[in-house]
Amino acid sequence: MQRIKEIIVNIFMIPELRRRILITFGLLAIFRLGYLIPVPGVDIEIIRKMIADLAERAGKIYGFVSIFSGGSITNFSVFSLGIMPYITASIMFSLLVKVIPKLEALAKEGPSGQRKISQYTRMVTLPISLFWAVFIVIYISGERYNGQQLVLHPGFWSFSLPAVLTLSAGALFVMWLGEQITEFGIGNGASIIIMAGIIARMPYAIIEMYHKVSAGQLNIDRPVLIILIYLAVIVAVVYMTQAQRRIPIQYSKHIRGRSVYGGQRHFLPLRINQAGVMPVIFASTLMVMPEMIGRFSGSELLRNAFSRGEAGFWYTFFYTILIFFFTYFWTSLYFRPQEMSEHLKEWGSFVPGIRPGNDTSAHLETIMNRITLVGAAFLVLIALLPNMASYALGVDRYVTGFLGGTGILIVVGVGLDMMQKVESHLILREYEGFLKKGRVRGRR
Repeated sequence: MQRIKEIIVNIFMIPELRRRILITFGLLAIFRLGYLIPVPGVDIEIIRKMIADLAERAGKIYGFVSIFSGGSITNFSVFSLGIMPYITASIMFSLLVKVIPKLEALAKEGPSGQRKISQYTRMVTLPISLFWAVFIVIYISGERYNGQQLVLHPGFWSFSLPAVLTLSAGALFVMWLGEQITEFGIGNGASIIIMAGIIARMPYAIIEMYHKVSAGQLNIDRPVLIILIYLAVIVAVVYMTQAQRRIPIQYSKHIRGRSVYGGQRHFLPLRINQAGVMPVIFASTLMVMPEMIGRFSGSELLRNAFSRGEAGFWYTFFYTILIFFFTYFWTSLYFRPQEMSEHLKEWGSFVPGIRPGNDTSAHLETIMNRITLVGAAFLVLIALLPNMASYALGVDRYVTGFLGGTGILIVVGVGLDMMQKVESHLILREYEGFLKKGRVRGRR
């Protein structure tokens, strides 16, 4: 406890670090303030009742959207789209950089190339925001709940156009907030905004458990067990996020005159969970599609086949397959053993016992395939844990949703990133870090 107090005092003794932390919290406060401002022209009470009912009937759709909107969809606020359009554009360009040679060459130009790609990302965010805003406004305009209309004064000029512009402007403003946090705050702004939205939903889950325990609908041992599982999951996610397979690398010796250079041994760290949270995001996105198609087409067979309930065998099966596929796919995009073996050869390095060149490439690829299998299995377990806990404990999934899935991976990953950046500031000024031995490692 004393060590934690010392670290907190040291953090606020560094002017630059103190300023960055205060800016981060200030911008997050602005984001949460926008969460409370509803879009003009709607009956907010009716919308809240409808979305609460939708959350029970369409948990996957609501849960996935609310993660990236920070829960703003519940209030139909000006920030209802949240950071989702910007994240969509970022993921799109992350993939395009690996498959389009011109973008890949631009990314290798350094900071100037990255700024150009960031500019393209911002430009693409606008049409994505408009598309989502139009989709939501069309749905809201023609929807009724218990015979009551959601829009007070429907019409193109009176509601539709102002609502589309409001939602799009809100999404662009949230994107701007994220960029300001990245530049002037601590950590990646978009990730921090997502994390803030996830954490903001936790008090509602705690209140929900308290009301059910008070009403006698839930035994007191269930919330205690959920808390213990949650702590254990956090420890497991931190361990797997930090876990590495270290490949020994030997530098060649160079003799110049009477001096010998090189010959040291180092390690090439390969992360167990190289793909991070991206496979779960991609898989969750695709698994929402069958339920949406079934809902709009009226196909009960399709909706029941891909439900998350007790009989959701096909949902679990395809969800697992998709997570494994996207884990290997994402890892193959960012980990290229052929390039790595060529770099090692150029630097005069080699893996002991392995010939440089193609043999080294095959060796690295074999190791990465094996550890990726472990990482994919872990992601599947984390992704399915909320469903299994909800069924086993008889608790609403809104409560168990914090035990796993995309949310816990994002929160832990972003938390480690922020700790790593804070620790860098501390060590730079000769203060002790969070750990007595070693250092906190953020995400790739």
